[in-house]
Amino acid sequence: MYVPLRTPFGFHSTADDVIANVDLTGKRALITGGASGIGLETTRALAKAGADVTVAVRDIEAGNRALATIASTAANPIHIVALDLLGRASIDACARAWHGPLHILVNNAGVMAPPEPHTREGWDTQFVVNHLGHFALAVGLHDALASAGHSRIVAVSSSSHQVSPVVFEDIHFERRPYDPISAYAQSKTANVLFAVDAARRWAQDGIAANALMPGAIPTPLQRHVGGMKTPVELRKTIPEGAATSVLLAASPLVEAVSGRYFADCNEARLLARGEKDMAGVAAHALDPDAAARLWDASLRLLDSWH
Repeated sequence: MYVPLRTPFGFHSTADDVIANVDLTGKRALITGGASGIGLETTRALAKAGADVTVAVRDIEAGNRALATIASTAANPIHIVALDLLGRASIDACARAWHGPLHILVNNAGVMAPPEPHTREGWDTQFVVNHLGHFALAVGLHDALASAGHSRIVAVSSSSHQVSPVVFEDIHFERRPYDPISAYAQSKTANVLFAVDAARRWAQDGIAANALMPGAIPTPLQRHVGGMKTPVELRKTIPEGAATSVLLAASPLVEAVSGRYFADCNEARLLARGEKDMAGVAAHALDPDAAARLWDASLRLLDSWH
């Protein structure tokens, strides 16, 4: 019987708790959306532990204002670069601009139910921002990740993945009525499937990849759905919400772990069909066949994305 990996940390652990006594001196990290919400807290924690951190954001000016609030705690200056996950040219430019090894890639940025549900290509905006853009970035940074020797990719997913698998027959809602919640759920499943197949494909390159559920944290992410609806007793603070990301990015407790899904700083329990649990993971998100199919589908989309 498979037993999920357990750590000493849990629901209320913070980013500082999980990274205490971890020295990231000499490690280089790139965090998408690293200047707001749990991304900013992830940036703060990794930078405080000695990592050389670069954040990738759409709005450089707003990003610099946010980073100024944590600059005094960082062991090294925090860098900032432009990245628009809806733009292939922006993603490629970000990847090309990276020189040298990359030890930690945190795919943190995301959108939920944006006002414009489709891109100019007619693709689902949430799928593009939450999955495809990050997929393109990771593929573009593969050599940098491989050159680090031992590197980690962290994919921020959500318990919402339990709502929907990736609907390969109609990813972009061309034939079914558009539902923003289902679209978000599909994109979050894609985050997990990406980690599953990256772990398989890139293991020989020394690249580990894991996905996570950060928890229910009130942030600007929910601004298009009327704010956080989760009961107060089930919510987390931002430092608690960033803890699992930081654990997967930096903790020696998960040094050799790859292709898994975590919640509350522990590997999640596999849910039975139809079962719902915020700290669990649906079988469709860990399906290796679906993961390989998504990888191939994503490559085909990249071929037509200009």
